[in-house]
Amino acid sequence: MEKFEKILVPLDGSDCAEIVLPKVEKLAKDLKASIALLRVAIARTFPGADPTDAEVKVVREAEQYLSNVEEGLKKKGLKVDSHVRYGNDAEEILDHAAQKDIDIVAMTTHGRGGVKRFLLGSVAEKVLRHSPKPVFLVRCN
Repeated sequence: MEKFEKILVPLDGSDCAEIVLPKVEKLAKDLKASIALLRVAIARTFPGADPTDAEVKVVREAEQYLSNVEEGLKKKGLKVDSHVRYGNDAEEILDHAAQKDIDIVAMTTHGRGGVKRFLLGSVAEKVLRHSPKPVFLVRCN
């Protein structure tokens, strides 16, 4: 049987994304695994504008958000570290998951279907289809 020692948990800052956390807490305790939190940041700017300030701002906000989540999990006795990456969410999640210390990806799917999924895309679906590691999905209701 495969040993899961490190669980990657991508979060986008939404309440929906955090629905996976109680299940990950239990999984981490049962498997004696650590948790790697990941937030992918991207700044949207107008063409021709200098994106530097916006990029710095979204990265800092992502770091603060993850710091708060990490602190809560550590208070529960879990081993947690946090990572912020900048770029396309699915690509950055997949790249981070490909690292050899990640054993499983646990994330929430927003449950969009039909036209909404076609127009907005599905990060969870892209990760599920292309991840080199197992993926544990929890549906947000």
